[in-house]
Amino acid sequence: MPERSKWQLVGWAVAAALLVLAGLRAFGPPGDGSAGPPAGAPAVRVQPGPAARTGSRGPRLYVHVAGAVRRPGLYRVAEGSRVAAAIARAGGPLPRAEMTAVNLAQTIEDGQQVIVPSAVAAGGAAAPGAVAAGGSEGLPISLATATQEQLEELDGIGPVLAGAIVEYRDANGGFRSVDQLKEVDGIGEKRFAALEEAVRP
Repeated sequence: MPERSKWQLVGWAVAAALLVLAGLRAFGPPGDGSAGPPAGAPAVRVQPGPAARTGSRGPRLYVHVAGAVRRPGLYRVAEGSRVAAAIARAGGPLPRAEMTAVNLAQTIEDGQQVIVPSAVAAGGAAAPGAVAAGGSEGLPISLATATQEQLEELDGIGPVLAGAIVEYRDANGGFRSVDQLKEVDGIGEKRFAALEEAVRP
């Protein structure tokens, strides 16, 4: 073989080897699919789904609902509730209820007493189905709604004692029972015994 042909073969072999090395550097070794993203590629952030809402019951208040409602008693209501909500818990007002005397929008405080009075027609006569507050026809007087003049009509109750009853009622949010009359200054055991059948909370 001529000398020139030998060198040509050597040159071609070297060129082929250089091409193979260049290809390996360009494409890299075959991977197993576990390699991370190329450098500089933007990261993909997975947003978590919305968290489950957890129901939360706020503070509860106790309120005593009495008077012309379907189910008088002690009830628990949410903080910030209005008087209307407490009356609804008590079954709502009776047909004889005088709702104009009740502030339905008032915010309830813990331990408050809500009294729904009975309606009384003009002249002191009881409206149909109502219990009179003025004691007409021998019916007991409502301590929740009676005026000072109506209280003075009771035996042994004058202007001073009637005013003390009204003052006690305003200071304590009404009467929860007739027995509370004993806490009014000037009403002893004998006077209470005379009044017990003539009044109601």
